[in-house]
Amino acid sequence: MNDESRNKMGTPTPEEVREQVERTRDELGQTVEALAGKADVKAQAAEKTAAVKEQAAAATAQIREKTMHAAETVKNRTPDVVQEKTAQAATQVRESAAQAGQFVMDRTPEPLLEKADRAGRAARANRTPLLAGGALLIAFLLIRRGRGRNK
Repeated sequence: MNDESRNKMGTPTPEEVREQVERTRDELGQTVEALAGKADVKAQAAEKTAAVKEQAAAATAQIREKTMHAAETVKNRTPDVVQEKTAQAATQVRESAAQAGQFVMDRTPEPLLEKADRAGRAARANRTPLLAGGALLIAFLLIRRGRGRNK
């Protein structure tokens, strides 16, 4: 606003006031949008979660690559005789475990097998509450143990 555009009383013209009001509205709108973005905790949490997931995926890939490299190095340095004996032992363990499982299945009464099967299905169906309950139990026990040491 220059002196020429002011009327005789030194006040701005109506056009200048309209322009000033429009600029103020635009600035206010931008300020409100910025504040709304800062106040949107859910969106910020989602962005942070995505960033953490991305970092975790990168770390997991790096760990997987290093693990594979270490396993390959160990395998290359292990004599063939040891590898063969290890493979034979692993096969024997698998066969023994299968035989033991079959022995238990043969000796277990049918009603008990049915109840165990139903319990297993129920546990798989309700995995989340069971895991949450287990986590709470562990946390409780750790807190209790920690308080016992502090006494």
